[in-house]
Amino acid sequence: MSTPDLTEQSGYAEKLIRGRRATRAFRPEAVPADTIRAIFSLAGAAPSASNAQPWQVMVVSGAARERLADALQAAHAEKRVSVDFPYDEGMYSQVHQTRRASFGAKLYGALGIGRDDHTARAAYDAESLRFYGAPHAAFLFVDGDGEPRLAADVGAYMQTLLLAMTAYGVGSCPQGMLSFYADTVRAELGVTGGRLLVGVSFGYADEAAPVNRVTTGRAALAATTTFLA
Repeated sequence: MSTPDLTEQSGYAEKLIRGRRATRAFRPEAVPADTIRAIFSLAGAAPSASNAQPWQVMVVSGAARERLADALQAAHAEKRVSVDFPYDEGMYSQVHQTRRASFGAKLYGALGIGRDDHTARAAYDAESLRFYGAPHAAFLFVDGDGEPRLAADVGAYMQTLLLAMTAYGVGSCPQGMLSFYADTVRAELGVTGGRLLVGVSFGYADEAAPVNRVTTGRAALAATTTFLA
């Protein structure tokens, strides 16, 4: 029996994982339905405690996507915020805030939006509720009582989904802001249970868009990971 080529295998893993990045400008053409089904089928292989698989996923395209985008922008304009999982800027430590500020400077710089141009930033946030122009969006709900342990399993599903999309050449962007209007999403999609964790916009990346060339660094291994023996 032949020995697996570990160099080849690690190279593929490196390319897949480091090659995934957030896409914030999409081409308008839809991803074929067979490809979408293959991606979400693969994502279902994600791990979960006791194999509970506590996720429910809603995927919107076409007219449903347009109606939802309109409803989200209306909710945003009217400040009808509704969150299932609390959000507070205070949850970030100083080192987290530093990393966020560095990313924000790169993102808005690529968009030509100045640091103090709050009007332009607000307009960009509102427009992001149209999924950055992506033809599809997926909404990930925690099915159950919504406690953090179940949400962690849905987080594992999301990462598996993002990597599956990358493997199929599909760009994606997890958008926490989409979860700030959970009641609106539920009403538009006819969802009666579960708690909304995140929305993911997806489609084919517009490679010519400067915002898609924004790169982000990662903390050094020693800053986040301790090895004991």
